[in-house]
Amino acid sequence: MEDVAGHWWNGIWGRMGRRDVWLTQEVRWKVTARVGDSETGRVLRWEFDTEDEAHAMVKRLLAADAGGQWRQQSGDRQPPQ
Repeated sequence: MEDVAGHWWNGIWGRMGRRDVWLTQEVRWKVTARVGDSETGRVLRWEFDTEDEAHAMVKRLLAADAGGQWRQQSGDRQPPQ
């Protein structure tokens, strides 16, 4: 089972503008980014050996101009499958 270490959302509702980024860890660190909503969105995934490498990718994704204002989410919500 993956542990969710962080979840960020750009604060925009809707299929076209919403962006989500998850940082998870099982054996390796994983970063998952979704563009759009949960039904029609496109999902990208990366795996890293260290937490520092994974956090660097999260920072890179959050720095991209996606509109809205990124906010870290709390809770146990799982990334898209």
